Amino acid sequence: MTDSPFVVFLAALVAQWGAAYAGDLLRNRIRPVPKQEREDLDTVLTATLTLFALIIGFSFSMAVTRYDLRKNYEEAEANAIGTEYLRAGLLPAEDAAKVRALLGTYVDQRILFYLGKERQIGETGPKPEQVQADLWSTVAHAGSAQPTPVVALAVAGMNDVLNSQGYTQAAWENRIPFAAWAMMGLIAVFSNLLLGYRERSSGKLAPVVLPVIASIAFLLIADIDSPHGGVIRVAPHNLVLTAQSMKAP
Repeated sequence: MTDSPFVVFLAALVAQWGAAYAGDLLRNRIRPVPKQEREDLDTVLTATLTLFALIIGFSFSMAVTRYDLRKNYEEAEANAIGTEYLRAGLLPAEDAAKVRALLGTYVDQRILFYLGKERQIGETGPKPEQVQADLWSTVAHAGSAQPTPVVALAVAGMNDVLNSQGYTQAAWENRIPFAAWAMMGLIAVFSNLLLGYRERSSGKLAPVVLPVIASIAFLLIADIDSPHGGVIRVAPHNLVLTAQSMKAP
C-alpha cells in the first residue's frame, strides 16, 4: 500500500475521521466526560499528540535518509559505469569494443529502471541479467588471457559496476518498516479518538483539521519512501550524463 501514497492518504484520512467521530459519539451518547476527569483527559491528549508528532518526525527522517541513500547510489552507479567505460580501453581492441557496446546497453537499462519503466527493459533487446553476464564474461576472459595489472584495472572496474547495481537494489528495497507504519496509524487513531471525546466549548474544527494535516504528513512520508510510486523520485541525472558522454564522438 505504501507504494501508492495517495492510497495511504485516503486510508489515513478515513481512519482518523472515523476515530474522531467515534470519540464524539462516545462522549455525546454513551459516556460524557466527568468534570473530575477533564484535566486528566487533557493531559493524556497532550501527551498522545506530542508522541504522535515525534513518531511522524522520526518516520519522516527515516524516509529522507533512505531517499538520500538512493540518490547517492545513483551517482555511484554513474561514476562506476563511466570509469569502466574508460578502463575498457585497457583491454584488447575486440574486447574493449564489446565491453563498451554492452555498457551502452547497460546504462540505458539502468536509466529505464530509475524512470520506473522496468517493463520496457529487455523487450527489444537482451535481458539485464544477460547483459551483466556478458560484461563479466568478457572482462574475465580478457583478464585470464592477459593477467596483467593494467587489465586487472578493467576487471576491478567491472566488479564495481556490478556491485553498485546490487547496492542500489538493496537501497530501493530498504523501506520504512511496517511496524513504524502500524505505530503511526495506531497513535493517529487514538489521538483522534481522544480529540473527539474531549469536550469543546464550540465548533468541531479540531477533529476535522487534525486528520487532514496528519494525513498530508502520511502522504509525504509515503511519497518519499516509495522509490516507484508517488511524485518524489530519484531522477537518473548522473546516469543520463554518463550515457551522453559515452555516446559522444
